[in-house]
Amino acid sequence: MNDVRQTDRPDGASRSRVVLITGAGSGIGAALARRLAAPGVALMLHARGADDASRERLAAVASECSALGAACATVFADLAERGSAARIVDATHAAFGALDQLVANAGHAQRQTLETLDADTFDAAFAAMPGAFAALLTRAAPLLEASSRGRVVALSSFVAHRYRADAPFAATSAVKAAVESLAKTAAAEFARHGVTVNCVAPGYTRKDRGPSADNAPAWARAADATPLGHVAEPADIAALIAFLLSDDARHITGQVIHIDGGLTLG
Repeated sequence: MNDVRQTDRPDGASRSRVVLITGAGSGIGAALARRLAAPGVALMLHARGADDASRERLAAVASECSALGAACATVFADLAERGSAARIVDATHAAFGALDQLVANAGHAQRQTLETLDADTFDAAFAAMPGAFAALLTRAAPLLEASSRGRVVALSSFVAHRYRADAPFAATSAVKAAVESLAKTAAAEFARHGVTVNCVAPGYTRKDRGPSADNAPAWARAADATPLGHVAEPADIAALIAFLLSDDARHITGQVIHIDGGLTLG
């Protein structure tokens, strides 16, 4: 069941856009929410909300965005569950009366070889990422098509483009490739309505939570593997997404844009 909490509702006359961001409780999603937050912007911020800590993180992000002048609502749902994506879109429409832009950011990367990949893990990854993305697109389509600022950005990953036996991501590489394919299909179908659909494919990006967040040796290795010599910060990825959501990017659609410090050059 979705748990929707609304902190404010903007005046429709002054609202510039309504943006739904999945996976907004930390990392890239939280950085994007902070970057977009401003008077006249309405943000629906989603997180899985599996525990109290997750809910508290999303509430903190919403509070920061509200302080910057945005109208915010939060919604908790497991996107791997059938029907959750549609309910999140419906909750956004109920809270703000519109949906102009969708950022499908929720997801995870899992190191796993093809040899050890089991059917349950594979099915769960597909449900949580391309399955949820397809469901979000399907439910959001009428709202996006009715908007004069319709934009969709989905998060892919370098693992869909760089394959190494010493760094295997068997399920994740497959599901992110599927997300990219869905985005291109949506770009072709939505183009006649002026809605753009693009993917952003980050390289190694620093995390602000989770087991690897404080693993300094792992981040040093990631920096060494990146031609520019450093990993991305969540704000770096958020800056590109914010551009793709802007009016300046109105002629960019159907693209997978790498932001990886040169990781996928060779």
